[in-house]
Amino acid sequence: MVKVYKPGKVAIVLQGRQAGKKVVVIKQVDEGSKERPYPHAIVAGIERYPRKVTRRMGQKKLATRSKVKPFIKVVNYSHLFPTRYTFELDGLKGSVANDTFKEPSQREDAKKNIKKQLEEKYVQGKNKWFFTPLRF
Repeated sequence: MVKVYKPGKVAIVLQGRQAGKKVVVIKQVDEGSKERPYPHAIVAGIERYPRKVTRRMGQKKLATRSKVKPFIKVVNYSHLFPTRYTFELDGLKGSVANDTFKEPSQREDAKKNIKKQLEEKYVQGKNKWFFTPLRF
């Protein structure tokens, strides 16, 4: 079987609280694990997308509107929809692991790290499609 969900692949969550949100696959587990006996992926996505900015806005307003609220989650493959897009995750790979979800403080640290990296990507202007909410 062809591996669809490779690290860096952009997907859309179909079920649950973050349904309709775009995510990046950080790590995939095709065979499943002991506590999760189904194929799943560790993903990082955007819960609150950055707002629209215009040229007239000042630096302070621009900074507040460019903020991103991320989430990290373990998602079943059947609840993901792959897209043709990829996302460079240079620093995202090391920030989230399987044991990150056991301790709330580790989870918060991982979210802060991901938030910083996603905001940097947004300010650089790369992967514009990833930072716009789906319209449906």
